[in-house]
Amino acid sequence: MQKRLLALFLMALPAFAQPVFTHVFPPEEFAARRAKVMHEIGDAVAIVLGTTETPGETPLRQNNQFHYLCGVVEPRAVLVIDGKTKRTTLFLNPRNVQRETSAYGPGLYPGPEAAKSEGVDAALDRAEFPAFVKALAAEKRTIFTPHRAEVLGSVSQGDPDRLWANNKSDPFDGRASREEVFRAKLAEAAPNSKIQDLDPILNALRAIKSPREIAVIREATRIAGLGIMEAMRDAKPGLTEYELQADAEFVFKKYGAFGASYFALIATGRNTYYTHYHRNTATLQDGDLVQFDYAPDFKNYQADVTRVFPANGKFTPWQREYYEIYRKLYQAVIASIRPHITPAEVLQTAVKKMDQTMATYKFTDERIRGAAKAFVERYRTQSMSPRANLGHTVGLEVHDVRRLSPTLEPGEIFTIEPEMRIEDLHLGMRFEDMLLITETGVENLSAFVPMEIADIEKLMADRKHSLGTAHGTLHQSTPPTHPSGK
Repeated sequence: MQKRLLALFLMALPAFAQPVFTHVFPPEEFAARRAKVMHEIGDAVAIVLGTTETPGETPLRQNNQFHYLCGVVEPRAVLVIDGKTKRTTLFLNPRNVQRETSAYGPGLYPGPEAAKSEGVDAALDRAEFPAFVKALAAEKRTIFTPHRAEVLGSVSQGDPDRLWANNKSDPFDGRASREEVFRAKLAEAAPNSKIQDLDPILNALRAIKSPREIAVIREATRIAGLGIMEAMRDAKPGLTEYELQADAEFVFKKYGAFGASYFALIATGRNTYYTHYHRNTATLQDGDLVQFDYAPDFKNYQADVTRVFPANGKFTPWQREYYEIYRKLYQAVIASIRPHITPAEVLQTAVKKMDQTMATYKFTDERIRGAAKAFVERYRTQSMSPRANLGHTVGLEVHDVRRLSPTLEPGEIFTIEPEMRIEDLHLGMRFEDMLLITETGVENLSAFVPMEIADIEKLMADRKHSLGTAHGTLHQSTPPTHPSGK
């Protein structure tokens, strides 16, 4: 009887007796995005499916297209954006009091409170969605919906596309993606409605980041940098690559990341040759260089930062020669970036600077000279192509939606990560930075992560300021959130 009375009491409480969802952005940010969608689709309707519940005891992370439009994290939610009525409707699962009170705590359920909280016009029971589709069919309304497979954490769009293409073509599988099945269901329920792809509209909006998005990506980059710096402090011969991964993951969680942007790319010695090496099982040897590429999934946004450092904390003369020529050539690219020009124009300027560096650099090893020369020649060739590219964009995905403009425009965020290999030694060298195009130039969001040899060696000698992930003690200070220290 007491349990029954408690259940009745809890049912009588408002659905929002306590906060159930921490918004990444305020409702007006999402509303502005939906208004742009309404403008693009005209009198049509856009329907976006939220992700499903997870198969086990793992946290729910919303897919990127759904998150971009409303930020709601509830399984099997459906978002409807009506370009004709200018109304947004959210369909949600009904409230499950037993699940809420006995296990998971409050959720987001149909009703006016949910609509108000999420900044939509109505929050209805998901059971009402079929009738809604039937009404659309009667009006022969055009329906926009994403065509590509959903993207979740640690994933970029090409990954699920390949997975579902392989599943469908596999004679022992044959499954279609949820999005493909949904389009077929829509076509069956609304045979006189045209079904169009919403992805190009959303991707075009996502290409330029808003100030609030930039702030979140800036923090994701700060956390990534802290993780790299912690690994630098902790590194020493005898540790394994995965122990350095643990250093970064401690930092990611300490500062509120959901998880990782991608699997840890931590390579020592000859493993640096591979750009996406991720076994992370090798042991650091005295005299090795370590390449560290890892970043967090923070509030659904990503970062991507890479640094190289000596396993023992000190660069040898040979390592200095290899490292420094790469650093100078790499920084020639960043120094050539500015808004409103094409990547090819950036590279044309960069190659001139590289040629000047090559003419004055003191090489003692012809293998390093050869690798540097090949590096410059690759850029020279790219600079002559109208399809030249600097690197990949970063946003909700670590390999985010493609740039649309032929020129670099303010609000775009991307990385460069050119590799310089010495084939005979099976070694690779690769840095990576998060670059934001501004009205006046480019801001390196990850500039605070040490790159100069003296700064790296100083940081690695400062083990007493480790965060305490594996071998050190708690370090309270953090680098500035802005490269200038502001």
